[in-house]
Amino acid sequence: MLLLSSSRRALSRWHTHAKTCHSSHFRPVAILEPCVCVRRRKTTTWQTMATDLPKDATGLWTERLARNIMDDLGNHDIVVLCVLKGGYQFSVDLVDRIKDLSCNSNRSIPMRVHFIRLKSYLNDQSTEDLHIVGAEDLSFLTGKNVLIVEAIIGTGKTMQTLLKHVEAFKPNMIKVAGLLVKRVTKISSWLPDYVGFEIPNRFVVGYALDYNEYFRDLNHICVISESGKLKYKI
Repeated sequence: MLLLSSSRRALSRWHTHAKTCHSSHFRPVAILEPCVCVRRRKTTTWQTMATDLPKDATGLWTERLARNIMDDLGNHDIVVLCVLKGGYQFSVDLVDRIKDLSCNSNRSIPMRVHFIRLKSYLNDQSTEDLHIVGAEDLSFLTGKNVLIVEAIIGTGKTMQTLLKHVEAFKPNMIKVAGLLVKRVTKISSWLPDYVGFEIPNRFVVGYALDYNEYFRDLNHICVISESGKLKYKI
């Protein structure tokens, strides 16, 4: 099992940095696990490391996802549907990398970006009460190729609810890109079309992911400790 050399260097720099910036509210976790590139139905193995997920690593894998999306959707107009608030950083980075690839190839993807918001969490627990904000009228998706971009997916129930809502507007095609997919005990038959990392079933923050609106500003992704949950609980 080999870690990409550039990723290894990035993670080495991160280990050095983490020694000085770790808060007691965060703890490391074995977060880099084998992830499934669903588009090709193949498993890409990354070395398991007891560390947080630095931005350098997410950037490298976001570029890989962008290449997969270009392979599938190159020369097709698409509407990027960014799921706020947690998905905004991943969406920005993914769109930037798709644009970079378009500029350096003979294929291009004309893109429009639209934002919706899903809210179903209270503290660290998902509730049955799902709010979809900004998706009341998605009639402009009719006949379009849609790429939904979400930062993290657990059981997939929330995304399946969103997909049913989007499908009602009769788009031509829907693809879903998820940076993180949790290993959950309740096995779901649904997975995104494009997957970045598979992670343990822990509550993670950073890179626009939050705990009660805190920690979105962190550049890296890490697990919040029980003491951190207690301090910022509402």
